[in-house]
Amino acid sequence: MTDRSDEVEGAQGPPSSGDMTERVAVVAGLRPGSHGRASEILAGGAPYELRETGFRRHSVFLGEETVVFVFEGSGVEWLVRELVNDPARSAGFSVWGPLLEGTPELAREHFYWEAPNPETRAGSEGFSQSP
Repeated sequence: MTDRSDEVEGAQGPPSSGDMTERVAVVAGLRPGSHGRASEILAGGAPYELRETGFRRHSVFLGEETVVFVFEGSGVEWLVRELVNDPARSAGFSVWGPLLEGTPELAREHFYWEAPNPETRAGSEGFSQSP
């Protein structure tokens, strides 16, 4: 992943406690034949200490031609920018360079749905618009 600060310029500042969870994804195309190596890299876990990032959740989806990194947390775009711009923590991303086709793209959440909690009967649904 490369520094895409221009895409997150509207990102909020550092997260504060009590803020709602936000989600963003970094979507990247894989070069033909690189799925196996991508799977091996992911089996090794994140190339940085997840507990130190401020994310509430992080997951990665791997398809034959695509990899999607999902980040969740308060002020998540700011957290992703901090991670990408930190030379020590982002050095581990270099292993992905030979596998990626083109430049990874930041995707912002525009819709979510959550089933009601059986105890509170409260669910949530949301729509958002990017600036």
